[in-house]
Amino acid sequence: MASKFGLAGGIPERRVRQIWDAVDSRQFKNALKLSAALLSKYPNSPYALALKALILERMGKSDEALAICLNAKELLYKNESMLMDDLTLSTLQIVFQRLDHLELGTSCYEYACSKFPNNLELMMGLFNCYVREYSFVKQQQTAIKMYKLVGEERFLLWAVCSIQLQVFCGNGGEKLLLLAEGLLKKHVASHSLHEPEALIVYISILEQQAKYGDALEILSGKLGSLLMIEVDKLRIQGRLLAQSGDFAAGANTYQKILELCPDDWECFLHYLGCLLEDDSSWSNGVNGDPVHPPKFVECTVSHLTDEVLNSRLSNASAFLLKFQVDANNCFLRGPYLAILEIERRRHLYGKSNYDDIMKALMQYFFKFGHLACFTSDVEMFLQVLTPDNKMEFLEKVMKGTNSLPTIPTKVLGLSITAFKIQQLIGNIDKVPVVEHEALAGQMVDMYWKSLPLSKGLDPQESMHGEELLSMTCSVLVQLYWRTRHLGYFLEAIMVLEFGLTIRRYVWQYKILLLHLYSHLGALSLAYEWYKSLDVKNILMETVSHHILPHMLLSPLWVDLSNLLKDYLRFMDDHFRESADLTFLAYRHRNYSKVIEFVQFKEQLQRSNQYLVARVESPILQLKQRADSIEEEEGVLESLNCGIHFVELSNEITSKTLTFNEDFQSRPWWTPVPGKNYLLGPFEGISYCPKENLTKEREENVRRVIERKSLLPRMIYLSIQSASVSLKENAEVNGSMSEPKISSELKFLLERYAKMLGSSLTDAIEVVMGVSTGLKSSEAFGSDTVDWLNFAVFLNAWNLNSHELSQGGDQCGHTWHNVDTLLDKHISEKARSMESLICFPGVEEVAKWIRDQIKRPEDEVVEIILSSLRKKGQGEGPGLVFRILESFMSSIDEVELGSRISQAVKSWSHVDVARKIVTGSSTVLSEFLRICESKIKSLQALKRQMAQV
Repeated sequence: MASKFGLAGGIPERRVRQIWDAVDSRQFKNALKLSAALLSKYPNSPYALALKALILERMGKSDEALAICLNAKELLYKNESMLMDDLTLSTLQIVFQRLDHLELGTSCYEYACSKFPNNLELMMGLFNCYVREYSFVKQQQTAIKMYKLVGEERFLLWAVCSIQLQVFCGNGGEKLLLLAEGLLKKHVASHSLHEPEALIVYISILEQQAKYGDALEILSGKLGSLLMIEVDKLRIQGRLLAQSGDFAAGANTYQKILELCPDDWECFLHYLGCLLEDDSSWSNGVNGDPVHPPKFVECTVSHLTDEVLNSRLSNASAFLLKFQVDANNCFLRGPYLAILEIERRRHLYGKSNYDDIMKALMQYFFKFGHLACFTSDVEMFLQVLTPDNKMEFLEKVMKGTNSLPTIPTKVLGLSITAFKIQQLIGNIDKVPVVEHEALAGQMVDMYWKSLPLSKGLDPQESMHGEELLSMTCSVLVQLYWRTRHLGYFLEAIMVLEFGLTIRRYVWQYKILLLHLYSHLGALSLAYEWYKSLDVKNILMETVSHHILPHMLLSPLWVDLSNLLKDYLRFMDDHFRESADLTFLAYRHRNYSKVIEFVQFKEQLQRSNQYLVARVESPILQLKQRADSIEEEEGVLESLNCGIHFVELSNEITSKTLTFNEDFQSRPWWTPVPGKNYLLGPFEGISYCPKENLTKEREENVRRVIERKSLLPRMIYLSIQSASVSLKENAEVNGSMSEPKISSELKFLLERYAKMLGSSLTDAIEVVMGVSTGLKSSEAFGSDTVDWLNFAVFLNAWNLNSHELSQGGDQCGHTWHNVDTLLDKHISEKARSMESLICFPGVEEVAKWIRDQIKRPEDEVVEIILSSLRKKGQGEGPGLVFRILESFMSSIDEVELGSRISQAVKSWSHVDVARKIVTGSSTVLSEFLRICESKIKSLQALKRQMAQV
C-alpha cells in the first residue's frame, strides 16, 4: 500500500499510513478506530469515507460499506476539485468492486474524466475500470484517447489489444483487424516500434488476416531486430513460412532451430511437416484443445511421390542421426524419438517397415529404458505394430533387462519398464490367473528390495520404485474385475496404505485409494484422502473431478457443502480478481498475456464443473433444509425463488462447455467421471484406453444442468401451489395468484417431461402406469430419480389445478400414486441392499442401516481379513497380502534406515481393515440420520393431516 501514501484530499500521509498498516495486518477493529478518529477531523473527506468503507467491507459489513461509499461519491460530485484525486477514486473503486457494484466505481471515473478530459492518470483509472468490466470497445476508445493525448506507443498497443479481444472474445470481425493494422502501420511510419511485444502484436494482427508475406517482410526488416533471442525469431519465421505454403524455406528454418535446440520436439514435428508438405501441425485440430493436447500429430495423405517422400524422410534421418553421435547430446531423448516418428510416418504412408520400427524402439530402450517416462514415450509408436510385433518387442525388452549394466537404480528402472510394457501390451485374458497373481507378487517384492536405495532420501523426495505399488494396485484391480473376488480389491487397498505409511506424500497412491474407497462405498475415507492432497487454487478446477461426482451422490452433505463452497469461492474470487492480472499485463506491456488471461477467464466461466457446482450448491441447501418449510422458503427467497436458475436452464443449450479436468491422473478403470469398467463385465483387456468422450460428456452435462436448474423454481411453485390448495384463497403472501402458479408450473412440467424424452401427456401416462403396476419401472430407464421428481411436481400442480381429476379417478388420486411410486422405488433399492427385507419403506431401510451399524466391529474386520487369506495352492487372493505380512518379520534397520524401518513397523493390516469398517459406518450413519429426519417429518405431516 506504499503507493497510496501521501496527501489525499488534504489528509497528511502520517494520518493515513497507520490505517493502511492496520488493514494490511488484518487488524480491522484497530483500523476502524483510527478511521473514526480521522473522520472526526475530516468529516467531509471522500477519501476518509472511502477508507472507512474499505475497512467495513473487510469486516463483512457490506451494507454499511455501500452506504458510506455512496455518501463519498456524492461528496466527490459536489466538489469537483476532489475528482482529480486518483487515490480517492481508486479506493472507492476497490470497495465498489468487492461489493459487486463495478458500475458505480466506473461511473465515478467517467464523471471525473468528463470534468478533466486531459488528465492522463484519471483516464488510466477509467481504462482499468473497463478492463474489470471486460468492456473491450470502451477499453479501445479510452486507449485511443490516451494515445492521441500523449502519443505513447503503449497506449496504442492497449487499443490494439482491446481490438484483438473484441475479435477473440466478442463479435468483432475482419474490419476491426484492418483498423488495428492501420493504426500500427501509421505509428510505425512516424515513430517505428520500440518493444519486442509490440512487434509480436503487429505480427499476430497480420497473421490473423493470413497476411503471412507482410508479416515475414516486417520480421526480416529493421523491426525484426527487436527480437533479441534468435530462436524465438526463427520460430515465428518458420511458422509464417509454413502457413504461407513455402514449405522448403520453412523446413530450412526449423532445421536451424533444431541445430540450436536438438531436443525441441514441437519444432521437430513442424520440421517434418514442412518436409512432407503436410500442414497437420498447424491445423485447428492440434491447437483446438490446449487442456488436452494430442500426443502426436495425425497425418494427412501425402501428395508426394514415393521417391520424393522416401528421399526427404531419409534426409531427415541423416540430419537427426548426427545429433545421436554427438557426445553433448547423449542425454537428449528428442533425436531418438524423432527417428521413431520418421519410421512411424513411413508406416502410415504405406511402407511395411516393422523391422526398422523395432530396431528404433530397441535402440531407444537400450538408451533410455531405465527412465520412468519410457513407456509413455513409446506408447504411440507401439500402436502401429501388429499384435505379434508387440509380443516380439515385449520379449526383447524382457531379455534386454537382464543384459544391461548393473547400476542398481538403472536395473530397477529397466525392470519397472518391463512390467509397464507387459501391462500395456500383454494379453491378460490369455494369462492364467495364477500367473497374473504372481506378477503382482513380483512387483511388491521388487518394491521391498528397492527400499534400501531410498534410505538416505528426504521424506518429501520421491523414492526409487514408487511406481511399483501403483502398478501392483492396477494388476490387483484387474484380477478383481476378472474374477469378481473382493479379496483382490482389498489387497489393492492394503498395498497402497502400506506405501503411504512409508511415505505419505505420494499423490498417485492417494488418488488410487480415493477411487478404490469410492467404489467400495467407504466414501468418507475417499474424501479424507482427497483432503490430504491439499488441493488449492486452479487445482480445484483440474483435480476435484476425482471426488465431486461421488460426493454429489453421497449422504455426506456437510463434507459436500464444504467442497462446493471452497470450489465456488475460488472460482468466484478468480473471476473477481482476474482483471487485476490483465491490467497488470497491460501496465507491464506483456500484451500476449493480456489475451491469455482474458481467454483463460472465459474458459473457466464455461467450465462444465463450475456450472454443475453452481446448480448443485442450492439444491444441496434445499436438501439440508427440507425438514422445515420455513427454512426451505428462506433458502428459496435467497435464490430469488429459483428464477435465475431457470434463466441458466434457458441459456445452457447455447453455451459451449469446457472440460478443464486433468484426466491423465485418473485410474484406468474410470477414465472419465461416469465411466467405470468395473461395473460392467470383464472385457478381456489389460489396458483400457482413456477414450475421448468429451462430446458425449458435454451433451450429458448440458442435459443434467438444464434439468436440475429447473428444480429450485419448481420446488418454490410446488410449495406455493400446495399452500393455495390448503388455504383456499387466490393469493399466497401477496406474491403470485393461483392461475399464474398453475400455468407456470405446468409450463415447467412440460419442459421437464421433454427433457425426459416425452410429452407431458405421455409422461403422466408413464408415471401413472408404473405407480398402478400397469407398466414396469424399467420404463423410467436410467432416469428414475428424475421421473420421481416429475411425479412429485405433477402432484403439486394437480393440487392446485385439479386438471388430472378431470381425466378419471386413476389420475385424480395423485397423492396415492406418488406414495405408491416412492414406496416401489425404495422397495427395489432396499432389496438390492438386503434380500431379507420383505416390506421396506423408509422405516424399514432405517432399521436395516441400524442393524448394519450395530454389527460388532471385530466381526466385520475378521470377514475382511478372511477374504485375504488364501486357502490351498489354487488361485485366489492372498499372495500379495502374505508378502506384505512377511515384510514385518524381515526388517533390517541398518539396510533400510531408521525412518523407513519405523514406518514399516507402524503399519498394521488390522488397522486398515478397521479403518474400512469405520469409513463404511460413517457413510451409513449419515444415511441413517437422513432417514430418521424424513421419518420424523412424515410423522409430523401425518399428525397435521389427521387434524384437517
